[in-house]
Amino acid sequence: MKFNNLFLVLLCFFCQATSSTAQSFSWKDYNIVWTSPSKNASESMPVGGGDIGLNLWVENGEVFFYLGKSGAFDENNMLLKLGRVRLKVAPNPFIGDSFRQELKLEEGYARILGEANGVKAELHVWVDVHAPNVHVELSADKKVTMEAVYESWRFKDLFPKKKENNANSWKWAPPTPVVTHQDRVEAVDNTIVFYHQNRDTTAFDIVVKQQQLDAVKDSLFNPLKKLISGGMMQGKGMVFAGEQQGRYMDTDYKGFSLKSKSPARKQNLQVTLLAKQSPQLAQWTADLKKIATLSQSHAAARQKTLSWWKDFWSRSHIAIHPSGQHQENPAWQVGRNYQLFRYMLACNAYGAYPTKFNGGLFTYDPSAVDSSFTFTPDFRNWGGGTHTAQNQRLVYWPMLKSGDHDMMASQFEFYLRLQQNAEWRSKVYWNHGGASFTEQLENFGLPNPAEYNWKRPSDYDPGLEYNAWLEYQWDTVLEFCMMMLETGSYAGQDVKPYLPFIESCIRFFDEHYQYQARQQGSKVLDQQGHLVFYPGSSAETYKMAYNASTTVAALQEVTKRALRLPDALLDSSRRGYLEGFLKKIPPLPKRQLDGRAMLAPAQVWARVNNTEAPQLYPVYPWGIYGVGKPGLDTARNTYLHDLDLLKFRSHVGWKQDNIFAARLGLTEEAARLTLLKLGNADRRFPTFWGPGFDWVPDHNWGGSGMIGLQEMLLQTADEKILLFPAWPSDWDVDFKLHAPQQTTVSGQLRNGKLVDLQVFPAHRSKDVVNMLE
Repeated sequence: MKFNNLFLVLLCFFCQATSSTAQSFSWKDYNIVWTSPSKNASESMPVGGGDIGLNLWVENGEVFFYLGKSGAFDENNMLLKLGRVRLKVAPNPFIGDSFRQELKLEEGYARILGEANGVKAELHVWVDVHAPNVHVELSADKKVTMEAVYESWRFKDLFPKKKENNANSWKWAPPTPVVTHQDRVEAVDNTIVFYHQNRDTTAFDIVVKQQQLDAVKDSLFNPLKKLISGGMMQGKGMVFAGEQQGRYMDTDYKGFSLKSKSPARKQNLQVTLLAKQSPQLAQWTADLKKIATLSQSHAAARQKTLSWWKDFWSRSHIAIHPSGQHQENPAWQVGRNYQLFRYMLACNAYGAYPTKFNGGLFTYDPSAVDSSFTFTPDFRNWGGGTHTAQNQRLVYWPMLKSGDHDMMASQFEFYLRLQQNAEWRSKVYWNHGGASFTEQLENFGLPNPAEYNWKRPSDYDPGLEYNAWLEYQWDTVLEFCMMMLETGSYAGQDVKPYLPFIESCIRFFDEHYQYQARQQGSKVLDQQGHLVFYPGSSAETYKMAYNASTTVAALQEVTKRALRLPDALLDSSRRGYLEGFLKKIPPLPKRQLDGRAMLAPAQVWARVNNTEAPQLYPVYPWGIYGVGKPGLDTARNTYLHDLDLLKFRSHVGWKQDNIFAARLGLTEEAARLTLLKLGNADRRFPTFWGPGFDWVPDHNWGGSGMIGLQEMLLQTADEKILLFPAWPSDWDVDFKLHAPQQTTVSGQLRNGKLVDLQVFPAHRSKDVVNMLE
């Protein structure tokens, strides 16, 4: 082992001295190229940036794209599409056999080429990363006209019923008939302005009343009040050309047209989007116009966006069989799909709200997913403003090792905005401190009303969800607490602003389970001086649990991680509290089955309700067990022989078996599951996975795939950086990943041998261990 470390140090210094680059692949190999048009929106291509996502496709010679925008919630807390744009070019170059649509991955935009009717044309579609503007640039070898039609299906009130309400916060239990109120669309000075302005009463008001919080309503954060979501479409030399009506797939629409005044070889269109709480419509409109007419030149904005994408791709990569000659190889496709999905996440890099696990910004007409769902393009399963932390965490964990630390702020700020509401829950319901976060959380921090349940026993605790899956599930927020802390080590970010939030989340468990103990008996601790986490829940699966492993492991690791902060960040008062709390956390539950030591999902539980694997959460995300750590056999026994886990095992959706296998050094098993997890989706775009347990594209499917691939390649144990802990030696790879202590590790593996290695900072090279040696 010492020899291996010495060899790696020397190799690292040699690589730096010779300015070697650990990259032999070309990003062009990962571009998605289609040489025929699409049949409908289900064969669309994701394009985006900043906080905007477009679904782009060409159908019957017309170019379409949906407009997705972070934070565009209506009164029912549905995440609205902000409309659809249809482009018509005359003479039409996109109707013939000469056709090419390409996602230019490294530059972050899409290009469409066509030649027909005596015209050869090229169309570029890109989104400004730094301002919410969508740009369409058409160039042709002959003069053409372009018509841009803004299409709205919310031109009238709509009345979703039954399963269609799964797209909003009401799900299967709307308290009153649901109305999706109409938008306003109008032509103003040769622009099309469109917006949805939330009415005075929203889901927030109804949920606050349902959950008996009216007394503190004015103190609660309300993201839906006076929210206006919409935009403006305009084009140089384009004028309003009237209205039209039609039907696309299952939905009627009204179109509002802009058309070029005269034919030209170049045509340009810009769509500006804005979702903002504004006291007056006039103020929102003024803000929209300001964004649409930025002083920065169009060329400068384009260059800044191209530079952003170049910097983004320079952060990290995993390229399997990187020569580009293996595109039919399933392992090569895994590497390509890793890059594609990371790109999709980057399209909401700076959203006001985190990327949603159930489709992100790239959902489309739902009947193309389930033929019985003949709903509008706004639909997604499991809500738009509802955030399921068990799923959301899988979208954000991989950003630590990919180096996309700036993109994690959307998820962190989401929780920080909700801290006060969560603390009010603890105060009102139980008169104690701490932030009470449930699973199935609305974007204002209260439980989803359907999951909370309208049909509750009159004497049931108003702070609890009356729900067999979600009752007593409080601990999912702790994974985000750990992510916040880890950005300090991975990225050198200042974690001090997060510490009050983290302490509040910990304090909830301390005070609430003392409160629970007082309701049941005379002592608040067990005979070892530990808190008793009962009733509890081990994920959504092991219910009425006593000392659930998910809770115990999370509290142990978050508290220990916080205590490792220097005194400059952690003051003596907070340190003293955490040291005292750590002593009160009970030990992790274990058990013996058929003579084998195993991890247990809890000390005791009453029933099994789902198909998760919480007994392996001490392996991932909490890292108590794994390669290079004590007790590996115990964790492997659990993975290999726990009868529930064998029955639950899968690669679909949010399943984490690929991650567990990688963390346990089970190379063959990790590779098998990763080939399934990150293999091509059953749709035209390779990373539109799903629906799984959720929707298409399934972002927690992609996120868990990313995590598993990263863990196969690089893990950490104490100070050590373990390379290839579960990596097949016949998978050649170029990689660059991030590690704790602001470290990056890049290299190449060829024929099972590490032939290139770069570690920054250089002194960390002594900590690298090549597990294939």
